[in-house]
Amino acid sequence: MEYEFWLAGIQGVYVNKKIRLRECMKTAEAIYYMEETQLRRFEFLNENDRNKIMQAQENSDFRTDYKRMCEKNIRFVPYFSGEYPERLKEIADYPYALYVKGNLPQAKTRKAAVIGARRCTPYGEKYAIDFAQALAACGVEIISGMARGIDGMGHRGALLAGGRTFAVLGSGVDVCYPREHIGLYVDILEQGGGIISEQPPGMAPLAYNFPARNRIISGLSDAILVMEAGQKSGSLITVDLALEQGRDIYALPGPINSALSDGCNHLIRQGAGILLTPELLLEEWGIGKNRTEKESKKETKNEKMLESAEKLVYSCLGLYPKSLDQLVRETKLNIREVLEKLISLELQGYVREISKNYYVISEYRA
Repeated sequence: MEYEFWLAGIQGVYVNKKIRLRECMKTAEAIYYMEETQLRRFEFLNENDRNKIMQAQENSDFRTDYKRMCEKNIRFVPYFSGEYPERLKEIADYPYALYVKGNLPQAKTRKAAVIGARRCTPYGEKYAIDFAQALAACGVEIISGMARGIDGMGHRGALLAGGRTFAVLGSGVDVCYPREHIGLYVDILEQGGGIISEQPPGMAPLAYNFPARNRIISGLSDAILVMEAGQKSGSLITVDLALEQGRDIYALPGPINSALSDGCNHLIRQGAGILLTPELLLEEWGIGKNRTEKESKKETKNEKMLESAEKLVYSCLGLYPKSLDQLVRETKLNIREVLEKLISLELQGYVREISKNYYVISEYRA
């Protein structure tokens, strides 16, 4: 498998050409020992391709790199392996190989990608968690890119339901990006999910790798759920790729005055499915709702445990930020009382301060 690792790692040669060359030569090892005259026999290789392959032949460090990869518990899964996802091979430009920490998605389970804006609103954050949690509770595997914002919330929602989720990175699988998601990275692996990339171990999160990784997110999925996206959002690149791949597209409708809902509202206008509730989506997919004890407890919001003044402050909050002054007016409590109750609610995980003296309810509560 070392030679397959070598061939997969050659930069500057299109994947389809690598696959075609390997099909002709039967093994990557045979390609490694090819002479220039042999390479010239293949007309689909241009001069640059031949030069890249010959330069790679001079590098013998790949054996050491392969050994280091195995020591890090990273699996190398080439396209002809039985472990390689068949769903992914349906797309036109599937990766030559995947690098995997943990597991790959199961072949027979439904998979949904939850994607959207990095700088999301509490509205988008809430519904990314809600939909991912409800779907994962019914056995749907959640795919996303572990980016800030909606991606991270989608993964976290699946984890809260005890489900499996898979992060497709634009870096090597041993490079956690963004760094602040290291806890999420670990939780994904501990709960039976996986970290996936077509980039070799050690690869930095370079900007041009991210559009390419989007085709893997959509390629692994049966449906794409866009939770929040502006008109020029990178999430719409994933949507375009998904449409080419024949995947189902759904979008969360949002306020007409929210720039972060422009992309979603536009998708709905073009015919995308409308995300109204997780239950309706599951019904459309023919999946029964298996309510868990954890979900039932969450629905009550544990309000019985709150003091009456806390309940009053909590009842005035929602997904859109309210200022401290506004809460004072609505509750008719004095400013000190409101601040005390907000601090208490925040410590219990019921509310969040998203900017100075502006608060929203927190749905990110296990």
